[in-house]
Amino acid sequence: MTAPAVPVVPATGTGVRATARVVAEADGRGGTALPVLAGDGPLALRRTRPGAAGGAGGGAGAARVTVVGAMSAPLGGDRLALDVTAGPGARLWMGAAAATIALPGRSAEPAHYDVRLTVGDGATLCWLPEPLISARGSDLRMTCRVELAPTARLLLREEQVLGRAGEPPGRLTARLTVRRAGRALLDQELGYGPGTPGWDGGAVLGGHRATGQLLLVDPAFEDRPVPVRQLGETAVLTPLAGPAALVTAVAPDALRLRRLLDEVTADGRMFTN
Repeated sequence: MTAPAVPVVPATGTGVRATARVVAEADGRGGTALPVLAGDGPLALRRTRPGAAGGAGGGAGAARVTVVGAMSAPLGGDRLALDVTAGPGARLWMGAAAATIALPGRSAEPAHYDVRLTVGDGATLCWLPEPLISARGSDLRMTCRVELAPTARLLLREEQVLGRAGEPPGRLTARLTVRRAGRALLDQELGYGPGTPGWDGGAVLGGHRATGQLLLVDPAFEDRPVPVRQLGETAVLTPLAGPAALVTAVAPDALRLRRLLDEVTADGRMFTN
């Protein structure tokens, strides 16, 4: 059943509050059902067929959901949230139809975009959105919080593009927090743009304008940990205790960043000995 969209509720100032929700459940026949698919405000949700969007497919029997931007967002003062749950045994692929562009708004307040991912025992979630573009004059605080059951599997991609063509970026703070079986697996916060010390220096971006990461969590890594590996000149594969592997990369632009991360996703050997 697809739940109706919830009306947008104005936030303080001129921003909006909107929360979209997805719940995926194993259907008992080898597939995955979507009992809740509720878009809200700028976050419209569409169930898509295999092959209708790019990226890893999540495996046979996976449900596929694409986030479609229904209006320009996030703008200054907006408070947006996306809440995704893959129940025990479910397989869910989630992507986006286009990049998300953080823009300045009428409000001087920063925009907030909060993604919450919950993955149950034996479930698989592929979270593969399009890049986030930090446009000049914008101010976005983005968080992604992930809760994993002990036997859950996760493939997560994040990409940030700092400024549109020929312009400096806005201010962007991005925090990723991942917990597995109630214990911290990864907790990092990155900041870019005006007011952030050293963000464009050699120790951070070194003049690049696109940055991204891939996180893969798989119980199989407990028996065969992932080795540290350099991937070209601007990317590295690092094992995490948990078990998990993290690829971090920088690139001159979004196209070259995506090509690099796609190569890693397509080549399973990158995550094995």
